[in-house]
Amino acid sequence: MIYKPYKHLVQYYETDQMGIVHHSNYIRWFEEARSFLLEENGFGYKKMEESGIISPVLSVNARYKSMTHYYDTVIINVKVVKYNGVKITLEYTVIDEKTGEVRCTGESEHCFLDTSGCPVSLKRSLPELNVMFIDMAEN
Repeated sequence: MIYKPYKHLVQYYETDQMGIVHHSNYIRWFEEARSFLLEENGFGYKKMEESGIISPVLSVNARYKSMTHYYDTVIINVKVVKYNGVKITLEYTVIDEKTGEVRCTGESEHCFLDTSGCPVSLKRSLPELNVMFIDMAEN
């Protein structure tokens, strides 16, 4: 498995008048990092959806530790913490590239559905993706 960290350069529009990142952007960065991880491992959301599987968010949360400012570069690490074939929980750590300081931590929970909205088990529906998530959860 590839665990290359996702890097993000903070853009001006992501900040408030004081140059501090608005809290909602961390959730977007979680999604960017999650998408990047899947794509890097050969099974991004586009391929998943072309295979007839969607993965909506069931819950997401963030814990803000310190402020991120305009033009900072952050590294976002993603880790699979729970996976049972039907649901997956991922953990995120947002770290300032320059100082190593943790800016935010969080997690998101997702399920897997077919195109009609019915829950599916990846073990049966997409064995290749199932194996990928099992490997990620074990490492």
